[in-house]
Amino acid sequence: MSDSIYLLINDILKGRQLSISGVTRELKNKGVDEHRLVMTGYLRALKDLRKLNEVEIPPSKVYSLVETEEADTEDIYSLIAENIRSVESAYMVPVAAYVLSRTVERPVFKEEFTRMGIGQKSLTDYLSSSDCVLKPAEKSSKEYAAGITKLKITSTDPVYEVGKINETILKHSNCILLKILRNSVDLTGLIPKTKSTSLEDFS
Repeated sequence: MSDSIYLLINDILKGRQLSISGVTRELKNKGVDEHRLVMTGYLRALKDLRKLNEVEIPPSKVYSLVETEEADTEDIYSLIAENIRSVESAYMVPVAAYVLSRTVERPVFKEEFTRMGIGQKSLTDYLSSSDCVLKPAEKSSKEYAAGITKLKITSTDPVYEVGKINETILKHSNCILLKILRNSVDLTGLIPKTKSTSLEDFS
């Protein structure tokens, strides 16, 4: 793969997210016909180099550009998306919302669920369920969007607040936060070799 293909991919993904098939199709329209398996390896390599964000939205993986200021570190959405897979499907939406809202200290925009690996159907099904703890935010999207530069928010974008949560949601959320913390700091020399520590120890 040449640098020109990377520049084409960069151009294709500006302002949007695409699956592997979507990127392959767009490249073909630009005269670059690569096999899907080749593109899979290339996109994942760019993800490993932190040039692209990768979010799993079953059954596909979706890619987007890493903002310049995010290039040297993983963003909160990728961290949550990576760890939310271990949560029972019934609790993925409220746990993702709770973890993000507590981290950024504000309600969650609808777009952010996609970035955290939550598909549209999963979100819609949860919002219509009797167990839903999310509710429309009291203020408008425009008011919450003030000062937010890493998201393109319009005044009509839905935004959700997390209401009262139960013990199970809190337990799953704490586990996700601990996983993110453990993966973000060097704990070498702090954990005894004789102890096999698991997240259940913190439940």
